[in-house]
Amino acid sequence: MALRELRYFGDPVLKTVADPVTRFDKSLETLVQDLLDTVEPQGRAGLAAPQIGVSLRAFSYDVHGEHGYVLNPEIVELSEETHDIDEGCLSVPELWFPTRRATYAVVRGVDLRNEPVTVEGGGVMAQCLQHETDHLDGILYLDRLAADSKRQAMRQARQKDWFWNR
Repeated sequence: MALRELRYFGDPVLKTVADPVTRFDKSLETLVQDLLDTVEPQGRAGLAAPQIGVSLRAFSYDVHGEHGYVLNPEIVELSEETHDIDEGCLSVPELWFPTRRATYAVVRGVDLRNEPVTVEGGGVMAQCLQHETDHLDGILYLDRLAADSKRQAMRQARQKDWFWNR
């Protein structure tokens, strides 16, 4: 089991658009296993490769007993219905803010054999799929907050010991 060290808000890798996976080799298998191992501890729902310092389009998830990974994911469907849901992030620990998300999402990508996979769901799974795909586009949930919440979040983040630029 390989729990990888997390990257925190302020680290440039989190604001960089991740590269597509093009090599389906042993190193990719290791990355996927590390993503699965690192998302496994209690209280974690998803983990994108940039959060462990790897700028590749890959994420893992572990939501209500459903666990897996997606390579080169793309959101292909979002419900028109949205809600504000408390959201946090492993790369922005201890901070939770209401974030507007679609209530249902569908992501398509590929697996380690470059075979198509689809992951879909509502509630927390929909939130996870949107959140992790955002990471691969260099977007943190803080970027989606309403102006007042974003100012508050930025102020709080800069005071935390984990803040990368301290």
